[in-house]
Amino acid sequence: MDRPADADGLKAALRSLGGGVSIITAGEGEALTGATVTSATALSVEPPRMLVSLNRLSSTWPVVERFGHFCVNIVGAQHEVLANHFAGRGGLKGPDRYRGAEWTRLASGAPVLQDAAAAIDCEVEEAIERHSHAIVIGRVVGIRIGGGGSLLYREGRYFALSG
Repeated sequence: MDRPADADGLKAALRSLGGGVSIITAGEGEALTGATVTSATALSVEPPRMLVSLNRLSSTWPVVERFGHFCVNIVGAQHEVLANHFAGRGGLKGPDRYRGAEWTRLASGAPVLQDAAAAIDCEVEEAIERHSHAIVIGRVVGIRIGGGGSLLYREGRYFALSG
């Protein structure tokens, strides 16, 4: 079915593309926040750099910009409820999204999910603000491999990938 080349058409097309689920975390104290994304990916492995696209109107982008750090927490099936919290479902905001999980920190100071499938800790190297989003490039400063499967999001649903 042909669709208009507009926001709704693009969203409909992208729903068919499965994406790995990550929780982007940033901040400290009352400024803790984060978001569930499928937009986190490696920009480069040499040098190690990550890329994530964050909505400029979200609560996450200003905190990433202010603190200069973020962590890409790659989540598994056991984190579906947490992923929903960080996606804004249930109305939780800021530090309340962190409840019910164990958190630590690595080199950048960004929160790291203790039992994530993997966590990639980054310092902001560059941010490019375009249209509705900021394209954030992170210099990888720490990595934790937890193991297990990861979570995929497609057509508005989560799917568990065993590891």
